[in-house]
Amino acid sequence: MSTPAPNLMRSLPEVHGSIRVPEGAGFWRRLLAFAGPGWLIAVGYMDPGNWATDIAGGSAFGYTLLSVVLLSNLMAIVLQSLSARLGIGAGMDLAQACRRNYSKPVVMVLWVLCEVAIIACDLAEVLGTAIALKLLFGLPLIAGVCVTALDVFLILALQRYGFRRLEAFVAALLVVIAACFALELFWAGPDWSAAAAGLVPSAQIVTNPAMLYIAIGILGATVMPHNLYLHSAIVQTRAVGEGAATKRDALKMATIDSTVSLGLAFFINAAILVLAAATFHVAGQTEIADIEDAHRLLAPMLGVGAASAVFAIALLASGQNSTVTGTLAGQIVMEGFLDLRLPMWLRRLITRGLAIVPAVIGVAIAGDSGATQLLVLSQVVLSLQLPFAVLPLVAFTANRRMMGEMAAPRWLAALAWAIAAVILTLNGWMLWGLIAG
Repeated sequence: MSTPAPNLMRSLPEVHGSIRVPEGAGFWRRLLAFAGPGWLIAVGYMDPGNWATDIAGGSAFGYTLLSVVLLSNLMAIVLQSLSARLGIGAGMDLAQACRRNYSKPVVMVLWVLCEVAIIACDLAEVLGTAIALKLLFGLPLIAGVCVTALDVFLILALQRYGFRRLEAFVAALLVVIAACFALELFWAGPDWSAAAAGLVPSAQIVTNPAMLYIAIGILGATVMPHNLYLHSAIVQTRAVGEGAATKRDALKMATIDSTVSLGLAFFINAAILVLAAATFHVAGQTEIADIEDAHRLLAPMLGVGAASAVFAIALLASGQNSTVTGTLAGQIVMEGFLDLRLPMWLRRLITRGLAIVPAVIGVAIAGDSGATQLLVLSQVVLSLQLPFAVLPLVAFTANRRMMGEMAAPRWLAALAWAIAAVILTLNGWMLWGLIAG
């Protein structure tokens, strides 16, 4: 197993190295042993916060912004591979690496910023689940927000049965989401040739200010800061030996796992955009950016009564899945930055409580429309925190003194720095646009 740096406890110590990797086994058995962390990572790329930008992009501009969804996904694949590289190569998660390499004041600032980002992400999950409960069961939004506090017991129950069961639960919900959107696309009957053309970047994306703004929103909502902390920790649940060859093989398997999983995330995000394009854009409904509006219009416009219910089921599954990964990320960040352990139930209740309060206040003041505004706000907060996760990750994985033979090759480091520059620039642009109105 990877050995943590001196004075650092193991990342997620209760499950560290708990999943055995069969020695001398064939490719497929080894890959199966490593399959799992990628599914937890993929959740962050299709959470409720992503839905609004995909719906807005598809309804306003048809299939044109599919190229942005694809580009965002490719960027995410590179960054998540670096996160896995850090966990396997250095035996540390990103929070631990920051604590080891930066001064205490810097570490405290990074910790506070990351906690704020996790609360913002949890806010999106709370609102997404509450909206789904309202759409499915007619539960008032405020009541739905309060009900989400109970999912802490779901997480605790899953944790009791081992990390593999937790991964299986997440994978099952991802299959539900994918199946729901496959069904929606079947009913919508999109123009697949136009969708394929949308995968090719168009100059119009840059020259049309409205299109550029939504494109930046899609990019800004894609790479989640907490995923970079999460992935670097959960890859260490596999029992990996200390040899360089063993670590290289583990990194290859972990990268395949995350790449395949993010491929599913691309399908789901693209499906949301294609569904909006095929249903709303072709009918002249070009201003649909609200999840509830999309749900209300799907059934009558597709002529299928079950379409709206299937959409809401996918949203509920998305919210619950995001809850699981948000809990783990919160634990990793607190333990890594502060070397402080809290009982899982207490950590979860604190994070969920801090998300529920602004959600209840926002809905109470602005009505149900406040939910969409809070979703947008959560994405802005995540955008603000992103540089403080991406830049250390790229710097650490390129550092040969820290990573040894597992350091990123120069071409990969150069690509990662370029991706970081693009993401940071576009996130800054999106933030400026929101401030400027």
